[in-house]
Amino acid sequence: MKPSGPEPFFNMPTLELIYEDEYYIAINKAAGVMVHKTALERDPETLFAVQLFRDQIGQKVYPLHRLDRPTSGILLFGKSSEAASMLQPLFTGAGIIKSYLAIVRGFVTPDHGIIDHPLAKDLKYENQAALTEYWKLGEVEIPFSSSNRYDTSRYSLMKVYPHSGRMHQIRRHFAHMRNYIIGDNTHGDNKQNKFFRRQFNMHHMLLHAWKMKFNHPVFNEAVSIEANAPEYFKDISKKLGWDSTHWNT
Repeated sequence: MKPSGPEPFFNMPTLELIYEDEYYIAINKAAGVMVHKTALERDPETLFAVQLFRDQIGQKVYPLHRLDRPTSGILLFGKSSEAASMLQPLFTGAGIIKSYLAIVRGFVTPDHGIIDHPLAKDLKYENQAALTEYWKLGEVEIPFSSSNRYDTSRYSLMKVYPHSGRMHQIRRHFAHMRNYIIGDNTHGDNKQNKFFRRQFNMHHMLLHAWKMKFNHPVFNEAVSIEANAPEYFKDISKKLGWDSTHWNT
């Protein structure tokens, strides 16, 4: 008979370690895991990266940036508050270069561009400048209808660099372009999301924090971190005719 009470620790998922030195450590966060606890999240089954990783490695960690719950990819921590305070200022400017992979609705034009569209956190706040640069890595038209208007459906594979760090910036900027990120249940296209669930059994948002580059504040050396895309991202990319060679174009 299964005992009552919370699941034991050994049933907790293992977070994938992708970078570590004396001062910093990074994981490849899975979609669905929140960065840290919040008063707004009351589901007792929700997983939090800060707590999980602290228990996994046996020491406290200090998150240096946010990553939306449905977004997978690089999450960087300081091993001490002092280390975190040295690197944190770089996240407000161009000191941290973050590249994302995304699959979006439609053919994005032009192939390379910058979305310059101010964003506010919510209606209580004023708009702030927000810039998102993108490169189209591939495009495809498939012989399936995802709406009642067309007999085919078009999609683009994107590399994205957010120059600023507004809340849900990449998701909101592509929604502004009407090139919605597939699987985004907050800012996306519900028809497209339903189509991907029905046609491909796809239940995730197709946005992945792929690469990060910065100059180490202690060693004064270039640091480059890469997080492999999750299997569902690779699978849907392959079904749409793209493989990892497209990502490095």
